[in-house]
Amino acid sequence: MPTDRRTVLALTGALLAGAAGCAGIGGDSPATDGRSDDPASIHLVRDEVPGEYVVPDFPRIDLATDPEIESTLLAAQVRGNVAFSLDLLAELRSQRPGENLFYSPYSVSVALAMTYAGARGETATEMADALRYELEGDDLHAAFRALEAEFRRRNEDGDAVDDPAGETSTDSSDDGPAFRLASANSAWLEQRYPFDGDYLELLAAYYEAGERLVDFDGNPEEARREINAWVADRTNDRIEDLLPEGSIDSATRLVLTNAISFRAAWKREFDPSDTEPAPFTGLDGSETEVELMHQTGRFPYAEVDGHQLVELPYANDDTSMVVLLPAEGEFEAFEAALTVDRLATMLEAAGETRVDLALPKFGIESKFSLVETMQGLGMERAFTGAADFSGMVEGDQSNLAVDDIVHQSFVEVDEEGTEAAAATAVIVVETAATDPVEVTVDRPFLFYVRDRPTETPLFVGRVVDGPSLQDG
Repeated sequence: MPTDRRTVLALTGALLAGAAGCAGIGGDSPATDGRSDDPASIHLVRDEVPGEYVVPDFPRIDLATDPEIESTLLAAQVRGNVAFSLDLLAELRSQRPGENLFYSPYSVSVALAMTYAGARGETATEMADALRYELEGDDLHAAFRALEAEFRRRNEDGDAVDDPAGETSTDSSDDGPAFRLASANSAWLEQRYPFDGDYLELLAAYYEAGERLVDFDGNPEEARREINAWVADRTNDRIEDLLPEGSIDSATRLVLTNAISFRAAWKREFDPSDTEPAPFTGLDGSETEVELMHQTGRFPYAEVDGHQLVELPYANDDTSMVVLLPAEGEFEAFEAALTVDRLATMLEAAGETRVDLALPKFGIESKFSLVETMQGLGMERAFTGAADFSGMVEGDQSNLAVDDIVHQSFVEVDEEGTEAAAATAVIVVETAATDPVEVTVDRPFLFYVRDRPTETPLFVGRVVDGPSLQDG
C-alpha cells in the first residue's frame, strides 16, 4: 500500500459508490514469492506410518512485507464485501423476521473464500456470485490477505487517546488495551485423505491457515472437541461449542474455520450515572423496558429522508459503530431498500454534529446454519453431489461437498464500549446541525461495526425486539 493509507483506503465516497476499475497486482506474484520451484515440495508427503499424511511447513507470506494489491482492486472487493453483508442480512431476516440478529459477514466471507479456493466449474461460479467476489484467483485471496494485514495494524494504535475536543475521553476500568481485533484461520484435515498440496499452500500463504491433521474417520468426536477448543481459545471463550454434537462424523474430510474477536472502548465513554430505564418499542409495536445510555457530543451524523445515521468512533479512531435509525414506522421499508449505494450516500452525507444521543445497552447471541441462507443467495451446487471441489484433492477425486456452514456470534454494548466475537466453520464431507440533534434509539434499528479506512463490515446487527436488551 502507498504511504498515505488512509487517503487511499477512504472508500466512503465515489470509490465506494461505484465499482473501481481493475488493475494488476504490483510486484512479484504472491503465489510464488518465497516458494520452492520443486513441485514435490508443495505436496503432502507420507509419514513413516503407512497410510498417514503429514503437512510440510509451507512458506508463509509476510503480511508486513509481501507484494501489495492495487488499491483499486481492494476497493472493488470491499464493495463486494459490503454488498454481501447486506445480502446476508436480507436472507437471515427472511428466515427470522421477528428476531434480533448479529453476525460477522467478514468471518463468513473468509471461511468461504478458503472453501472457494478449492472449487471449480459451476460450483466456483455460484459461490463467487453469492459471496459477491469481485476478483478472481490470486487477486481475490490477495485482497483478503491485505485486509487482514490492515486489521493487524489497527492493534498498533489500540491504546486510548485523549479527546482533543475536551469532551469525554476513554478511561476504561478494564485491564488490557482499549482496542483489540484478532482474526485467525485453520484447516482441519482428515489425516488419511489425499489433499492437494497446492491448495493447502494457498490456504497457508494467503490465510495463514494452520493445517491440523485429525482423525475424522476414526474419532470424529475428538476432532470436534479439538476444533471447538481452538475456536473458544481465539474468541476469549465467547464462542463455545461452535460445532454441536453430531455435526462431525466419519464422512467429514475437511473443516475450515475462521474466528474473529473484537474488543474496543468508545472514544467517548457513556457515563453510567446517566443510564436510565426507558421504553423500547419493538417491531410489533409492543414496549419493553431497556437501559438507555446518554451522552451529548460531536459525532458524524446524517439525516436523509428522515432516516438518521450516527457514527460512534472507538478509541483507535479507525474503527467505529454505525447506527442506522430509520424514520418512525419505516424500519421494514428502509431495511428492504438498503443497498451499498444508499449506505454510501448516508455515510458521505455525515458531518460532525452535536448530538444528544440515547443508545440502549444490549447484548445479542446468534447461531445459524447458513446452508439455506447461502442456497437462497444462489450457492447451490456446493451442497450437492454435483459439487466440484477438485481443487482440494490430488488426482481425479472430486467427490467432496459442503455439508454445513455453522456461524455463531456474540456482542455486548455498554457504557465502556463493545465486545464482539464470531466464528464460522465450513464442514466439507465426502459424498455424494448547530443545536444538538436528538437520536433516541428506542425503536428497531440496524447497526454495524466497521473498519473505517477499508470500509469493511466486521459485524452487522438488527435489533427489533426489546427483551434481549435488558441483560446487555
